[in-house]
Amino acid sequence: MNKKSSRTVIALVMVISLFFLWAISNNLLSSVVKKMMTLFDIDQAKAEFVETSYWFAYFLFPIPIAMFMKRYSYKAGIILGLCIAAVGGLLFFPASMIREYWAYLAIFFIIATGMCFLETAANPYVTVLGDPKTASRRLNLAQSFNGLGAFVAAMFLSKLVLSGNDYTSETIPADYPGGWDGFVATETAAMRLPYLILALVLLTVAVLIWAAKLPKITEGGQEEGEDKDAKLIDFKVLKRSHLRGGVIAQFFYNGGQTALNSMFLIYCCKYVGLAESRATTFFGLYMLMFLLGRWIGTLLMGRFKPQNMLTVYAVANVLLCVIVAAFGGMVGLYAMLAISFFMSIMYPTQFSLAIEDLGGQTKSGSAFLVMAIVGNVVVPPLTGLIMDHNPGIYHIAYILPLICFAVCAWYGWKGHMIKD
Repeated sequence: MNKKSSRTVIALVMVISLFFLWAISNNLLSSVVKKMMTLFDIDQAKAEFVETSYWFAYFLFPIPIAMFMKRYSYKAGIILGLCIAAVGGLLFFPASMIREYWAYLAIFFIIATGMCFLETAANPYVTVLGDPKTASRRLNLAQSFNGLGAFVAAMFLSKLVLSGNDYTSETIPADYPGGWDGFVATETAAMRLPYLILALVLLTVAVLIWAAKLPKITEGGQEEGEDKDAKLIDFKVLKRSHLRGGVIAQFFYNGGQTALNSMFLIYCCKYVGLAESRATTFFGLYMLMFLLGRWIGTLLMGRFKPQNMLTVYAVANVLLCVIVAAFGGMVGLYAMLAISFFMSIMYPTQFSLAIEDLGGQTKSGSAFLVMAIVGNVVVPPLTGLIMDHNPGIYHIAYILPLICFAVCAWYGWKGHMIKD
């Protein structure tokens, strides 16, 4: 292996670690939503503001982040993002003392800002760091570690956040040490631990990437950071129909996925009647199916075209959402495990298809694709609202994810084609 190839492999390994880290952050949100309902005695719709505050950062910052990376480099964007997210994790200490809902919303916004740097940088970096013909497969391989992070967050870290003591100020046992205030103090301290660990890991990775010699990328015949007179963001990239279609598909995919993820524990506990400990185990299995889907999907892409796999997987999820919407209960729960498997390849495949052939406009295209995560702000609250207002037929809310996956099927079938 020559020196250039060695540096490319090291770069891929380091960037792949980022996929694992932001998956931890993203997939702890479902447990946090459930926790906020308990600690602040709020309903499901209001608790979803945790998701809103987190994902709204993804709408605000991708363009400034792309401009920053255009001026400097992917590496600079990654290091800055790691540091910002780490600061957010450390802020759980003062938040646990303030014990105000707004403080947690602010923290999740800060963490998401840092993670937005990582996603805006890492996804296109992986696609351009190698042969363009294998970009989709390479990105799915990297995203499989995102699935691993999601599994770890769901199966293990969620059990740190959710203790299983689902008390309210009215139901807390009279002999609980410190009463309600003691319960809140204990629960907020438990939630602090995983975010402290995450912050320390983020800072360690930032130091390692700062010390590493990552290869600079050539886009549009120009090495990153060299052309100081180049446009920092190019809105003309939206004239490319396959990118526009990709942005639309990502909006709906992200909204549908987050609606399913964020409601999963609430679905298990509130509507199916499972205990928190069993619900978190099911959540771990749900994310394990996602991880398996990523690994198997990556292998299958060696034989099948990514766009064809995207179409088949999206249609499968449309049919599975019909089952959830029609039956609910445990039948719907098992259908969701299968949905998680088929969701696995959709985000990275749509991303890589959308930035294909963008050349020097890749960072700009990536920014708009990351902004499409604002679908997470729109679809989950609507899903939660439908569930809250229709407790007897709560499962009809899953028609919304069904519509989202139908849009993804269209993109795999027609929308991804490069026409201009």
